[in-house]
Amino acid sequence: MPSHASDQIETFDNPAREHDYTIRMSIPEFTCLCPRTGQPDFATLELEYVPDRLCIELKSLKLYIWSFRDRGSFHEAVTNQIIDHLARSVTPRFMRLSARFHVRGGIATEVIAERRAANWRSAESPTLP
Repeated sequence: MPSHASDQIETFDNPAREHDYTIRMSIPEFTCLCPRTGQPDFATLELEYVPDRLCIELKSLKLYIWSFRDRGSFHEAVTNQIIDHLARSVTPRFMRLSARFHVRGGIATEVIAERRAANWRSAESPTLP
């Protein structure tokens, strides 16, 4: 069983492919390095996606996220790099990644990136009494 960072995302077959449903994950311990100073940047990543054929295996996601802790990257770049890699790995109907970076120099940053399949449209939410 691997216990080191990895750039690979493992997947498994979507057990309910005939339905649209949302998978949400909170990753509160994301770290990378500031490319200018080398100091650590900390963030909470919120990943949500509507799977199509494949789902993301959680342990491989953890090891993938871990691989960023020694890399220098701007917030905007790392957020888009992660969502691009994940979207290529599972080709979801819809995916959103919100990266909320902790305050640095008096500024908190949130980067939100989305990817969606060209033919996918979200169902309307029902209005409940």
